[in-house]
Parts: sequence; structure tokens; C-alpha cells
Amino acid sequence: MTSAPWPPRRGGQRPNAALHGPDLDALTGLRSGKPSYYPEYRVSAERLRRVIVALDRISAALVRTMEGSEALVRAVVDAAADHLSADWVAFALLDGELPDSRPRHLVLGPDRVEWPSLELVPADVYRHVRQVCAGHAVDDGSDHDPETARRHRHIPIRLDGRTVGGFIAWTPQEREIDDTDQSVLRILAGQTAAALQNCALLDRSERLYARAARQADDLKQRNAELERTQQELGAARQREVLDSERHRIARELHDSVTQYVLSAGMHIELCRSEIDDPRLRSQLDTAKDLTRRAVEQLRSAIYALNDDGCADKDLPAMLRRLSTVHMPDELRVEVRIGGKPVALPTDTEQSLFRIAGEALFNTAVHAGAERAVVRLAYRCGQVRLTVSDDGRGSPEEVRRSLRAANLAGPSGEHRGLVNMQARAREMGGTLTFRRARLGGLQVQVEIPVPGPELPEGARP
Repeated sequence: MTSAPWPPRRGGQRPNAALHGPDLDALTGLRSGKPSYYPEYRVSAERLRRVIVALDRISAALVRTMEGSEALVRAVVDAAADHLSADWVAFALLDGELPDSRPRHLVLGPDRVEWPSLELVPADVYRHVRQVCAGHAVDDGSDHDPETARRHRHIPIRLDGRTVGGFIAWTPQEREIDDTDQSVLRILAGQTAAALQNCALLDRSERLYARAARQADDLKQRNAELERTQQELGAARQREVLDSERHRIARELHDSVTQYVLSAGMHIELCRSEIDDPRLRSQLDTAKDLTRRAVEQLRSAIYALNDDGCADKDLPAMLRRLSTVHMPDELRVEVRIGGKPVALPTDTEQSLFRIAGEALFNTAVHAGAERAVVRLAYRCGQVRLTVSDDGRGSPEEVRRSLRAANLAGPSGEHRGLVNMQARAREMGGTLTFRRARLGGLQVQVEIPVPGPELPEGARP
């Protein structure tokens, strides 16, 4: 019985004529278009079926390229063992070839069991794997033992014209390796070489991408650090300019304004010593007192302008320094800190510092006090600043002066009291005046701030 001819197509050509070349003849054992006996056709049909199944297994193995070389090698070795029904299938790469591919060799024994240690496999399998790894010629026994040649094959794996590894297979007695099987193994070997190269390229590209991502993150962090450094440099430059201007103003106040006020005081004293009229002497006494107050205020302003370290200190340190510098000799100032200090915003600390300075200045100039106590108390969600003295100040008189100053507007007197009240309100706090236990006036500022809770019953 002959094989059925291909049905004619338009133009008289047969479909897929290019497939009927030597490759298809080697796979099926048929010469296309030639009569053959029925048994030969049946054998060829079985070969073709095995080839289709094998190619399907090969394609399923090759799609595992994305999983890496290890998954790919196991898949192709398993596909070869399944196609040949082999007792032993070995895969090996030459030393130095495809260095990124893993594993370098793999052996499947009977029942598709993977042998983890090469030293445990049969000697013949071990010898063949070592020959492939070393790049030596592999003797499959085909030259001197035809029986061995029918059940044993070595298929080199080639890439770009050079040998990079090989497949070695041993089949049982009832399973011979024919030309169809050898063609399938050659296809598997060629596709495996390309797939391993693709795995290496994919792995390398992933490493390069990860490296680029790390470098991008590093550049982002460095850019953020650079921006912060630029901001810090800009702020430092601004502070430098401000400090230079403050020092210039302080020098001007010290070298000119203060000297003029002191000279005016000296002239007032000369005039006072030459006048006998009590009314004029009283007015000159008032003028002298005003010049003294002006000098004290100028000294306080010069101190504040020259005190470069205030912005870098905490509030307790700033208050202690304020109590010991540029205060009149006749006024003794104590500073007491209660509770656990908490970090406050710089603006808040500066405002409290200015309020304390204004209160102490009023105590020194107006109250005639000998003693003042500055208390800074840190409480749960609150900071309280009090300045108390033993002078002659009256809370009612101070409150009246503050109301009058608010009504008089910016050009009125007692602007220091108005500024203290404005600073307290800006911080969300309150400013109050009451009688101090020392006998004089107490100025108190309370502002809300976040802070740790104090133990029950503890009072700063």
C-alpha cells in the first residue's frame, strides 16, 4: 500500500513544500511523494507522532527561560529523558563556557530521579560527564560496538559554531535510538544553547537594571542631601548677613547714641549743680532719670544685638545668661527651672526670651526692686514663665497702662507692655499681671505646648 499523495493546490504546488526536504525525511523516514509499503507508513506515522510530542515537550521546556537557567536545564533534561524513555540522561557544560548558567551538570537516572552528587552515578556516566566538562572527545562506542550505538548517544550543544556542552543518553534494551531521535536531540541541543544564552542575557539585564535602580536611589538621596546642604548654606549666609548687620547696629548704638545720652546726662548733672530753684532741680532730676533709663535700655539692646549664641542655646540657658549680663548692680536676679524641659520651636523660645527681658528691664528701670525671680515651669501641655520682683509696681496700674497703650496706638507709651501681650497671643497664650509673693509685681505668661505628662501630684 502506497502513501496517499498530497492534494493539489492552486498553481499546482503542494502545501509546505519546503518541509519535504532532507530534514523531514530524516524525521519521518519517508521520501515524500514516493510509493511505500503500508508497514513503513505505519512506522513513519508513529515516528512523526513521537516527534510532534517531543517538539511539544521541547517548546514547553524552552518557555521556562524566564525562570532562569536552573529551571530551563531541568526542563530540557526531563524532556529528553521522556522522549527517549531513557535509563540515564546527562547534561553538562564545558568549563568556562556560559559561566552564568547553573547547574553546570545534571544527571537523571531511572524513574527520572535526579542524582545530586556526581560521585554516586555509575562509572560510565561519570566518565562521560567529565569528558564533556573538560572539552574532550566523547566516545559513545558507535565505532566498535553497534549494539551500544543503538542505545547510547552523545549530542554536542553548539553555540555560534563552538561546542559549549552536550547531552548524553542511555536507553534500555527494548528502546533503540534511531535517526528520528537523534534529530530531535539535535533540535533540543540547539534550542537549549540559545535559551541558555538568553537566560544569561536576561539575568545580566536584570542585574544591570537593579544596579541602575540602586544608583538612581543613591543619586536621589545625594540630590536630596545636596538640596538640604544648599538650604543650610543659604540659611547660614542669611545668618551671617544678619549677624553682620546686627553687629554694625550695635557698634553704632554704642559709639554714638549711647555716648550722646551719657553726655546729655553729664550736662544735666552740671546744670543741676548750678541751679537752686527746687522746681527746676526736680525737672532736671526727672531728665537725669530718663537718661539713665535710656542708657540701660541701650545697653540691653546692644547686649541682645551682640549675643550671637542665643539662637543656639535652649531657653533655660538663655534666661540664666540674661539674668547675669547687663542687669543693674542693685538688682539680684534668680532663675528657677521646674519640670522636665522639652524642645520648643525657635520662634517660641525667642518670644519667651524677649518677654522675660522686657519684664526684667521694667523691673530694673521702673520698679526700684532689689530682687527678682524668673521661673520657667514645664507642665503637661503647657509652659509657664513668671517674672516676680519686690519692687513698687502695682498690677492695677500696669493693666491700666496696657489698656491705655492699646488705645493710643503705635505712637503711644508703654510699647513694651503691648509687645509682650502681642508675643503671648501669637504663641496662643495669655499674659497676666498680679501681686507677687515677694511684695511687688508678677508678670506671668502661659502658652500651650506638647510635652510629656508629669507624674500625679508633681508640681514644677
